[in-house]
Amino acid sequence: MELSKKEIILEEKRLEDTTDIIRSKISELGQELYDRDDKVLEFKKFMWDNRTDMDPTELKTMMSDNDLEISMMMNKGEYLQKLFKVQNNPYFGSIIFNDGKNKDEVYIGITHVIDNKNKYYVHDWRSPICSLFYDYEVGPCSYMAPMGKINGNIDRKRQYTIKDAKLLHIFDNNINIDDELLQEVLANESNDKMKNIVNTIQMEQNKVIRNTDDKTLIVQGIAGSGKTSVALHRIAFLLYKIENLKSNNVLIFSPNKVFSEYISNVLPELGEDNTMQTTINDFLDMEIKEFKKVESFTSFIERSYTIRGDFEFIKYKQSDMIYDDIDKYIDSICKNVKFMDDLFTRDYSYTKDELNYMLNNRYGKFPLCERIKFMAIKLSEVNFKGRLHKAKTIEKELYERLNMDRDLIKIYINFFSSEFSKINKDISYIKDNKNIIHYDDACLYVYMKCKLFGYNYNTYIKQIVIDEAQDYSMGQLKLINKIFKNASYTILGDVNQTINPYYKYNSLEDLTKIFDSSKYIELTKTYRSSEEIIEFSNKVLGLNHVTAIRRNTNIPVIEREEDNLYEQLISDINECRKYGKSIAIVTKNDSECDRIYKLFKDTDISKIDNQSKKFNRKFVVVPVYMAKGLEFDSVIIYTDKDNKYMESEKYLYYVAITRAQHKLIVYNQ
Repeated sequence: MELSKKEIILEEKRLEDTTDIIRSKISELGQELYDRDDKVLEFKKFMWDNRTDMDPTELKTMMSDNDLEISMMMNKGEYLQKLFKVQNNPYFGSIIFNDGKNKDEVYIGITHVIDNKNKYYVHDWRSPICSLFYDYEVGPCSYMAPMGKINGNIDRKRQYTIKDAKLLHIFDNNINIDDELLQEVLANESNDKMKNIVNTIQMEQNKVIRNTDDKTLIVQGIAGSGKTSVALHRIAFLLYKIENLKSNNVLIFSPNKVFSEYISNVLPELGEDNTMQTTINDFLDMEIKEFKKVESFTSFIERSYTIRGDFEFIKYKQSDMIYDDIDKYIDSICKNVKFMDDLFTRDYSYTKDELNYMLNNRYGKFPLCERIKFMAIKLSEVNFKGRLHKAKTIEKELYERLNMDRDLIKIYINFFSSEFSKINKDISYIKDNKNIIHYDDACLYVYMKCKLFGYNYNTYIKQIVIDEAQDYSMGQLKLINKIFKNASYTILGDVNQTINPYYKYNSLEDLTKIFDSSKYIELTKTYRSSEEIIEFSNKVLGLNHVTAIRRNTNIPVIEREEDNLYEQLISDINECRKYGKSIAIVTKNDSECDRIYKLFKDTDISKIDNQSKKFNRKFVVVPVYMAKGLEFDSVIIYTDKDNKYMESEKYLYYVAITRAQHKLIVYNQ
């Protein structure tokens, strides 16, 4: 809807007033922090000069006051940084909310802005009243405030494009998937870093972002539905909403380091510090000390599709049932373990019957190796006047008298030749190579270690995001849930993007069985790809429920056979440049990736592989299993003529297709 000239003048005046207040606040806060810094330095000098004359109680009180002063300074410093970021773009939307008594004009931005009389010029997008902007059209509405539900009416809803403190675009609109600003954002070229979507969050996404009722959210979202963006905005919301939750209390499980780098801008853009990040193999690596490193998931996938080892055996190792088999195996070890000799020294003596009683009765409820540890501590306390300095020596002596080998690698190997393993196999090869443990062994190894030695519980992490959850087995997720036992979870994935050939969920809703207080949500709209690309991808998997939000571009998907590859690719790349700066050639495996990279080595091409941590989006070649979560203006899918995607690889093919936003060209299919 077009605005009148009077309304535009009023909006320009509002923006000018807001930016003036922000700049005034920046100046005031800067001076205040400078002055307080001097006071803190003076206080420290005073404390040092008078440290010997002060009463301990007085000293403690003064130290506490100083800590409070520093904490307040830090909070104001963080707010100052936020104001710096928004000073030239303070808000992106506004509503007029009418509760029947008052009409409130609510402007919405990345952070709040108030004047010296505590009048709000901008509300933080995460505040309760701002949920109205995302959830309602003009008309009746309600939101949950701290005092309860507030009913009212949205009389007007307005969006802005602001750059360098100047209004470029203003329009009134309802919330619908074809709104003008959303289509403008979708039409933009993709960047090297993921951007925040705070001004175009859709209703279905907002329900995920603002959910605080459920301890665990499990989100099934189709390719391009904004799962990762939603997760990051949810983190920002929870940091705002939950008292004492800090960025270092949050952990994100990412598919690989390239993806971690790709999403690294979003939280800082939203005014929050980046959280801790890991990958599943790095997480397992932290628990495994017997091997130098754990094979990465992407290396495992590359190995699975090229070397093609014993399929049924690897599938068994990836299965859910194997964890029950390991439980029975460990239970058998614990049931049969016992001390074979008495423990006699100059300082203490215990018969094997006494030791076995302690092992099986007094400490029987603990994991086996924890029992030995507790026994050693107790014996040291009893025999050395409460001191624990002999506990390690006693622990060693106890193990020497047990009828079991403490070597965990041997215990793991022996499982696969035991009666408890569904498939008997000699895997003694793993003890000959301590440099790396295979991905398909690593989780089982850690699980067995936890069953014997106990879990290394982590209570510091309070919120966990698991992205690309379809690539995690139920056993892996149970292990994570067990170790981070106090955490809440946001779990996101798409069963249609499963690239592990040995494991697939029927639905991510299955995960509600292992996570307490969980809620399952589906995101069915895709904001990434054009309608033509979505129709093409739907045919691969026989889908019909995927809705493309981008307006019809009339850019057809091109299929071609390889002839003169270099000349064909040059022509296609030049064609792709019409649709945006970022172009990816997505290959099926590493060898094809290397071939294309060598073909264009004299250009500005960059290659993404297992060693990559960053990439230049302008022109890249990437194997499909490293492309998860990434998007490009144009994608060329290439496989060798004799290496077409097979029926068993259709999910890989689907992932490759859905990386494209505007233009898609497919070779040799």
